[in-house]
Amino acid sequence: MSPGYDTIIQSAMDRRNLPALFAALPLLKELDAQWLGELANEIAWFSVPGGTRLYSAGEVADSLYVVVNGAFGVYAAQPSGGSRYIGSLSAGRVAGDIDLITGNARSTTLVALRDSEVARLQRATFEKLVKKHPQTLRTIAKGLAEQVQSLQQAERRPAASKKTFVIVPHDRRVDARAFGSDLVACLRKFGRTELIQSSDATERTTHWFHRVERANEFVVYLTDPEPTNWSRLCIRRADALLLLAGNDSEPEPWRALACVEAGDAEMRTAEIVLLHRPGHRSVAARDWMQAQPCHRLHHTNGIDDVARTARLLTGRSVGLVLSGGGARGFAHIGVLRALSEARVAIDAIGATSIGAIIGAGWAAGWEYSDMVERMRRAFVVSNPLNDYTLPIVSLVAGRKVSRLMRQEFGEAEIEDLPIPYYCTSANLTTGQLTVHRSGKLWQWLRASIAIPGVLPPVFTQRQAYVDGATLNNLPVDVMREDFQGPIIAVDAGADRGFISDLEMTEIPALWGFRHLFHRRPRVNIMQILLRAGMLNSAAASIAQRELADVLLRPPLERVDLLDWGAFRQAIDIGYRYAVQALESAQDKLSPAPAGRN
Repeated sequence: MSPGYDTIIQSAMDRRNLPALFAALPLLKELDAQWLGELANEIAWFSVPGGTRLYSAGEVADSLYVVVNGAFGVYAAQPSGGSRYIGSLSAGRVAGDIDLITGNARSTTLVALRDSEVARLQRATFEKLVKKHPQTLRTIAKGLAEQVQSLQQAERRPAASKKTFVIVPHDRRVDARAFGSDLVACLRKFGRTELIQSSDATERTTHWFHRVERANEFVVYLTDPEPTNWSRLCIRRADALLLLAGNDSEPEPWRALACVEAGDAEMRTAEIVLLHRPGHRSVAARDWMQAQPCHRLHHTNGIDDVARTARLLTGRSVGLVLSGGGARGFAHIGVLRALSEARVAIDAIGATSIGAIIGAGWAAGWEYSDMVERMRRAFVVSNPLNDYTLPIVSLVAGRKVSRLMRQEFGEAEIEDLPIPYYCTSANLTTGQLTVHRSGKLWQWLRASIAIPGVLPPVFTQRQAYVDGATLNNLPVDVMREDFQGPIIAVDAGADRGFISDLEMTEIPALWGFRHLFHRRPRVNIMQILLRAGMLNSAAASIAQRELADVLLRPPLERVDLLDWGAFRQAIDIGYRYAVQALESAQDKLSPAPAGRN
């Protein structure tokens, strides 16, 4: 077996043999020894500290670069300002070539995701190379095609490129070493992983760090709470910063991040990890996120939570999306039971309408039996839609629903749920779907189930919000944008509405009502409003189903949208259907290992 790219590169570095180093680069590997020797005098090889921009959008393209070591993030300018991450370049990839060939200004910004090394070919050297060896363009074209294909695939399931994780303790009280050991144990289920502390890396060279990162699928660095030289070095090597703090600490910025430049902070992923200590006062997650901007916040209270954090970090999380569907949505409870029995760990939940309530309960940590009792109490024992009012804004006042939501969820904030969660509503003011990831949970659940005409909208901050199912009854696209890994979608909606054999164009006189109540099936205003409110999302649901990796559609045709009495029946249908469906879906719920840099 011939030595791999990493082995050749490392050997050339150890011998400081530039021709051998460049011969290992895909762009130059077809050149003969004489040409490599001549190019070695014209190619610049230098280091780029983590967080440093190699070039910026709008600059003159006077060179192309080959990534020798490390990784670079590619960022595209947004029309509204700022930059958007669109991908990464790992060792052996070429950067800036298309700009050099077209003669246009740089179209993207390249930032070192960690300490990296590059080889630079200036325009004159590149033109000489292409003139003498035209096949170089073929190599570049192949690389560009691979990048385009990678970006297209990323729209479906973004490739997880994170390899190096840096744990930054908030203070000396937090047990960062114990968390690091647990995280490494969880990451080792996906590949070889090593934990590096300052005592392991005293007087080590940059090449030693590259060698460690090549030898492992993942590397976890443990820094100091203060901005020491070791902290600076680790942060420069980070694909992701894990900002670790105890839930009872005072929310303040991490001191170690004082060494991070402002521009660097915008380009680096930072995620807060709150360690929940039993018996200690818990500080609201929102306060931490205001003190230290971050991409995401993780709640950990044991090894299972650390394992979920590891899956979220490496693109192996399993997302669950629950639809609306009135009383049919109780089938979600049965599906959750089947998922639990199949040991499918759910790492993120998104939902709308009735699915939002059930999903919020699961995200809050409710057990199956607790879920059944709470939902039975809220919907069966106490019909939430019987506090009728003068139908000026809606048929019911909504006080009962609001009271039930506050009774079951209290004053909890969405950010404080143990499992990442979002629900959706339709904003009548803007005409767009709104995704709720923060704020009072009960309030946004109340908005997510506000069936137009049946329940009054939720009015707040000069906006009006109603049932999210009116625009998107299965918000899989939202999950796909924010989370990597397979997605399970449970669709309890109704593709067909009610069927009636009535023949009428107007409401009959009072004496004629007896005929309506003796015909089957019955038709009432709530059924009409509920079904009419879901019509706009019917076409969207078809597209949303295609985005799911595992689609579950329990056979609920016999369950009426407002038949709260079918509670047990819907749960049982959902459970029995999911048990069978999950047997053939296990391979789809075991995502392939993330790509290495």
